[in-house]
Amino acid sequence: MRILVVGAGAIGGYFGARLAEAGQDVTFLVRPKRAAQLASGLFVRSPQGNVHIAAPRIVTEAALREPFDLILLSCKAFDLDTAMDSFARAVGPHSLVLPLLNGLAHIGKLQSRFGSDSILGGQCQISTTLDEAGRVIHLNETHTLGFGELDGARTERIEAVKATLVTGKFAAALSRNILQEMWEKWLFIATMAGITCLMRASLGDIETGGGQGVALSLFDECAAVAAGNGHGPRAGIQERIKAMLTAPGSTLTASMLRDVEARKKTEHEHILGDFRARAGGLGTPVLEICLAHMRAYEARRLREG
Repeated sequence: MRILVVGAGAIGGYFGARLAEAGQDVTFLVRPKRAAQLASGLFVRSPQGNVHIAAPRIVTEAALREPFDLILLSCKAFDLDTAMDSFARAVGPHSLVLPLLNGLAHIGKLQSRFGSDSILGGQCQISTTLDEAGRVIHLNETHTLGFGELDGARTERIEAVKATLVTGKFAAALSRNILQEMWEKWLFIATMAGITCLMRASLGDIETGGGQGVALSLFDECAAVAAGNGHGPRAGIQERIKAMLTAPGSTLTASMLRDVEARKKTEHEHILGDFRARAGGLGTPVLEICLAHMRAYEARRLREG
């Protein structure tokens, strides 16, 4: 299976490197600046074992000529339109696009551009970043990639995807209910991003400061929105998320908070705004405060340059 990884950033670089390490046919679609960084190889530093792909196969948008079997997409939500333009020539009649973006708004956009039958569901659980030299730094032990047909079908093509992905040194999990898993991840990300950005603190520091009640209120609001859309969190998942949100001493923060602290553009509209837009008539006062807070941050960031 020929795999195109769109970008070689923190997430795409990690999973792409793991697949290349396993001997899979992996090509990275990159911009010229990233291509220059990869001239000395693709490096991954991970508690699960380091990787160095000495000569990763790369291609730029201008040189992209033929379709790939599987396209692994992990861009930021606000870069989706330009990303779709960049890999459009790689999508053929039998190509599959596996997106790993947060939230759900990207699914409709991808289906509109490339056709509903070309798009799989996907979500990953991993904490990664790039250092100044462009190396992928894996920040924890978790590296799970969930995927499946959006309708839950067990098709021949999804079995082929599974056979490829399970060769990588990460936890690849074929799901019969990937939409539910995507909603549950979105629920967790929205709650963690909303509360850690609002309070500019880790979950443990929020608990120490007595803010766990606010965190749980935000979770309850988001869980009600998910339920109203037919995807309320399953009991075990709900209890696990609540335990994580209130764990004493937890150093967990959202990647959105790291973006705020670096004065970068954030995915607040994709993660928080779209969640609020799906609330219908439900009251979401804490979510609305978190969203207004992030919109105010973005307004100031743009004004100050």
